[in-house]
Amino acid sequence: MMKSPQPHTPPPSHDTEAVIAQHRETLKELFPLPQVQPPRKKKTPASITLVLALLAAGLVWLDPAYRSEQYATAIGQRQFIQLADGSELTLNTNTRLEVSWHLRSRRVNLPQGQAMFHVAKANFRPFLVIAANSETRVLGTRFEVYHEDQQAHKQVTVSVAEGTVRVTSKAADGLNGTTLTASQQVKIDGDGHMHAPVAIDPSISMSWMNGKLVFAQTPLQQVIAEIQRYRTAPIQLQGKTAQLKLSGTFAIDNTDKLLQLLPDILPVRLEPQPDGSLLISSR
Repeated sequence: MMKSPQPHTPPPSHDTEAVIAQHRETLKELFPLPQVQPPRKKKTPASITLVLALLAAGLVWLDPAYRSEQYATAIGQRQFIQLADGSELTLNTNTRLEVSWHLRSRRVNLPQGQAMFHVAKANFRPFLVIAANSETRVLGTRFEVYHEDQQAHKQVTVSVAEGTVRVTSKAADGLNGTTLTASQQVKIDGDGHMHAPVAIDPSISMSWMNGKLVFAQTPLQQVIAEIQRYRTAPIQLQGKTAQLKLSGTFAIDNTDKLLQLLPDILPVRLEPQPDGSLLISSR
């Protein structure tokens, strides 16, 4: 028995495609495609926002450093530095310091030496100088900090030329503090003990800024200690020469000449030693 042939569907003609194209918009309305929903933005939970705010507040309170710079001078060298905020620093001989920029403050750590600070005001962002167990705080002024860190003698001296500074130190009996104004100076011992402020003549105490050493009836022991800061070869005093007094103004860059002048000014003699040191004895 023969099967009847299946009906054959002819491929759509060009006329059929034209009809579909003509009624495409009608077909879209009858059989719409599902709409794709845009992804929803995830909302940050309020708890996370609060944590971020607390972290930011904590950082401001901790006042972390975000940048630091190191500077140093050799024996006999002086260096001028201008900081990014406009403040000016002058480093004296054999000085090391680090400048660090914090969120709420500007800080200088002075482990050794002497520096003059001309501080620019910066929107109540204090400028702090830390030397040993002392801290000097200012907003805008001109002052000097000298940190002597020798085995036999440890002392910090803060001297003010212009403006006002607040000096604090930490000692065994607690915190000490004083406020200095222009032409005042305070000394802090190695154990944090703070002496009473005294009046000074900035033109004498800060004469090194002009390349000068100025002495006014200064004991020779103190004179030699100051000269030694600018020399590598040791100088020794013998006998009663330490208590002799010297007055005058001398150039820092020519300490040899100053030493050579001593026998003409004081009853002493100079005796160069085989190891390169210099012995000053009574005449």
